[in-house]
Amino acid sequence: MPDTARLYTPAEAGAVSGLKLKAVHNAIDKHIVEPVAKARAVTSEPVKRVGPRFLTGEDLVRLRVWRGVGDTLSAERRHRLFVAIAATPKAKTVKADELLIVDVGEARKQVDRGVRDLEAAEAIVAKDKATLGGEPVFKGTRIPVYGIAAMLDAGATAEELLSGYPKLTERLLDLARIWVAAHPRRGRPKSLSDYGLKLKSTKRLPLKSDPLAGRTKPFASAAG
Repeated sequence: MPDTARLYTPAEAGAVSGLKLKAVHNAIDKHIVEPVAKARAVTSEPVKRVGPRFLTGEDLVRLRVWRGVGDTLSAERRHRLFVAIAATPKAKTVKADELLIVDVGEARKQVDRGVRDLEAAEAIVAKDKATLGGEPVFKGTRIPVYGIAAMLDAGATAEELLSGYPKLTERLLDLARIWVAAHPRRGRPKSLSDYGLKLKSTKRLPLKSDPLAGRTKPFASAAG
């Protein structure tokens, strides 16, 4: 189950749910999720002031369900579905209407995995002014996280990066992408040379409409 005490930024919510940041803001604007707009204790530390676009763990589940059912439901039907999900938090399936059953249990499992991955990503990144001027790096190295993610986006393969950076693993490469998605850099994106990195080769890859395609289960099925 998602951590009910933690609040997530839209970028973190996107990294967990598999949505693009723009899509998360769109979901907020459409009132698919309602952001928290008041001070709330998010850890054992003193209460922190949060802005109007922080989301709860249950919001992440709603985003994941929304991503699964898309626009197949009208705003009214979607609202009824979310009310039913909130009313039965332990239910594995929820009937959206007479024709659609939503696998909420699977949505919660996927969000839970996403939250664990985000926490793991947070744990492997360090920032120290004494190391590359405070640039986020993999702990115990001087390898910039943004730089590695940029190389992956530019077409570098895992094999190429692991050959050039023996301290990294495939798991760290995956976590780098999650961390960068949760912490998008503001301002003009840096080039690889800004990180002291050089791309040796490139290749064209087809874009995927669903970044989690092939490793997730469908949420909805027709009611018989």
